Amino acid sequence: MFLTCKSGDPPLGSPRTSPFTLGVEELPSSSHTRSSCWQCRAASAAMASGTEQQCGSLTVFSKEDFEEDWVKVASGGFGCVYQVKHKKWRTVYAVKCSPYLLQDPGTERTSVNCLMEEATKMEKIKFQHIVTIYGVCNSPLGIVMEYMARGSLEKILPTHKMSWQLKFRVIHEMGLAMNFLHSMTPPLLHLDLKPGNILLDGNMHVKISDFGLSKWMEQSSRMQYIESSALRGTLSYIPPEMFLQNTKPPGIKYDVYSFGIVIWEVLMQKKPYAGANMMAIIVKVAAGKRPCLEPISDDWPGECQQMVDLMKRCWDQDPKQRPSFTDIPVETDMLLSLIQSLVVDPENERLVRKMSHKPAIAGNQQSDKEELIFSQDTRTGGTGHQEVHVPPSHSEMESPEDILCEEIWRVHENGLTLLHFVVIQGNVGKVKFLLSCKANVNSQAVCGYTPLIVAVQKRSPEICSVLIEHGADTNMPDEDGWTPLHFAAQNGDDRIVRLLLDHQARVNAQEHDGWTPLHLASQNNFENVARVLLSRQADSNTQEVDGKTALHVAACFGHVGLVKLLASQGADLEKKQKNHRTPLHVAVERGKFRVVHYLLKNGASVNSLDQNHYSALHLAVVRGKYLICEKLIKYGANVELRTDKGWTPLHLASFKGHIEIIHLLKDSCAKLNARGSMGWTPLHLATRYSEEPVVCELLRCGADPNITEKSEWAPLHFAVQRGSFLTVINLLECRADVNVKNKVGWTPLHLAVLKGNMAIIKTLIKAGALLNVEDITGCTALQLAIRHQKENIITLLQGKDSLMNALQNRTLVNDVQISRPRTAPRRTDL
Repeated sequence: MFLTCKSGDPPLGSPRTSPFTLGVEELPSSSHTRSSCWQCRAASAAMASGTEQQCGSLTVFSKEDFEEDWVKVASGGFGCVYQVKHKKWRTVYAVKCSPYLLQDPGTERTSVNCLMEEATKMEKIKFQHIVTIYGVCNSPLGIVMEYMARGSLEKILPTHKMSWQLKFRVIHEMGLAMNFLHSMTPPLLHLDLKPGNILLDGNMHVKISDFGLSKWMEQSSRMQYIESSALRGTLSYIPPEMFLQNTKPPGIKYDVYSFGIVIWEVLMQKKPYAGANMMAIIVKVAAGKRPCLEPISDDWPGECQQMVDLMKRCWDQDPKQRPSFTDIPVETDMLLSLIQSLVVDPENERLVRKMSHKPAIAGNQQSDKEELIFSQDTRTGGTGHQEVHVPPSHSEMESPEDILCEEIWRVHENGLTLLHFVVIQGNVGKVKFLLSCKANVNSQAVCGYTPLIVAVQKRSPEICSVLIEHGADTNMPDEDGWTPLHFAAQNGDDRIVRLLLDHQARVNAQEHDGWTPLHLASQNNFENVARVLLSRQADSNTQEVDGKTALHVAACFGHVGLVKLLASQGADLEKKQKNHRTPLHVAVERGKFRVVHYLLKNGASVNSLDQNHYSALHLAVVRGKYLICEKLIKYGANVELRTDKGWTPLHLASFKGHIEIIHLLKDSCAKLNARGSMGWTPLHLATRYSEEPVVCELLRCGADPNITEKSEWAPLHFAVQRGSFLTVINLLECRADVNVKNKVGWTPLHLAVLKGNMAIIKTLIKAGALLNVEDITGCTALQLAIRHQKENIITLLQGKDSLMNALQNRTLVNDVQISRPRTAPRRTDL
């Protein structure tokens, strides 16, 4: 709901006008007003005719202009919102329709006029965080507006875990939109600010809209408005003054209160006053109670406390104490810039040890009739001859041969056969007997295991040989694509590996994730198996689904012997994974010093970059591997290479707080004041994220304390914002400018006042901080303290201000006295 705020508005419910009128401003009777009314009547006629016409810059659409498929994307007390596509323009729009427009056929002309006035008013509002209005539709009657792909914030909050950066950005962009509306002349009030009216585009950027259509729900009394607000779900966002005996119309502080409630909802991702009825909400709000705020946990960023402070000021019981939207974006912009994590840790090499997901079949899982089929004849004298005994449960009409065949071919639980069970037992004689009775040598269990796979798992080369002689398929995989050769390589059994390869097993067979037997041997450090595989033309450069070769795998696990073997057999040292990392990247990231040394010694490229432009040195710095950093630099690593965000190794060392590596890089001629993302230097990162010793070391090495980044923040700003007293002292001792301003005009003293840090405030004043410096809104540090009701700081600054004025006056008097011409002394000796 948009409302023009004017002085002299009548009380709520006055018959002259409704203060809840959506975007309607009373204008004196003039030609402009008559012209507007004429335009509305013309547009109404166009809408009645069902043809697409123009009314000024406003387009009047008909239903026929859009394709037949109208997709409902939202519905509620306001009506429905549809996603539509224009036939000619091939552009997607949203059409907002309200049932209130067509409830009374007798008021159709009035509804059309009101719709046109509303659309005309909203169409003129052009701002990046306000939804664009393109026109009106005649049937169904509604407003045609920009389509927002992600829908409303109301839908996102309960279903998506939002990052802190996204939460702060949403809050900041809401503030920008509301500041724009309130900055118009006269201010344009929203009066229906809630998550349902905050829309998100495909990139999760905010645009304010109004789906309330309150223009067509004008109320004659305050209570009717409150009741309708309860029905529309907006009661929680109404300020307390609306529930009290107050005849004043809503002003700009109405929207500020609603903004505060929305901040709570974004931070907590919960509904305010959940489960409370209308009267309970009214009583709570009128009594000064607000949504319950859980204690700020340790995993919340430090800036959340300042956002909570802003929220509490926005929902203050006294409208006069609430901040204005002129000031709010200044704070939210600062908090957003601080919450953004400029440095993102590089991706970890998440190489989990590869193994079959299915356990070997237990040996106690056997057929109930196995004892009957394989029982030893005591009359054989233990010669091993096996006599078939007929189970008594079978019909006397069945022959022993029929019963035997039935049992041999029977499929038991999980798809296992009798042959699987005897292979598990490791009884070669029983295996031969069943195979002589035509048992299916390639029968597969539910998981895809064949008797040969089971024999490989049991590490029984003799049974493997028997099965292969009877036609076992050496390449039949299980359900994960693992062949018998994969299992043999995983077990490190070079004897079975040779046996399988001698019988046409595919040496480069790949399972579902692309791993070959050589990958598995490299992972498990089975150099004996790897030698056999390589001697049978295994391809050492075959890549699995993520692009890893056997060399990547061996480097990852630090198997230096296998790395040497693979490299000697033609493995490509520069082969890149999907993330563009070479084996050197992988070895460095996992801290495998011996592998790193071997790869560098054998010519691996030391400055190769991954997909985020991280070199091996960047990774070593991030992981704090000093010896590897030293080795990389010795082999020519470039200390000035930059990541895709512009970070040098020194930036990352400062961010992580690795003092020894900072020394190493400085001694290797790294630039101390190099600028990275947002113009940040290593000192900016250290003051923002690291501890005092890191800052002290950078300053000792010669880092400039007065370089400002893109938003004109100096390292001293960050130290004050973080509340790091020792860092502030160190910066001031190194001649940091105590009165440096950022882009909104805040000095370190402004920030210290906002943080309420008395010790830092006193230190800054002692170092020469000026009390009369104004930000872009004309606010001094003292005025900021007053605005935030920080009594102790107000007392301190007022005292210092008086003292400074006295000192300035004394200095002025002294200057005047000094500037007077001296009169010559009277001579008394004449």
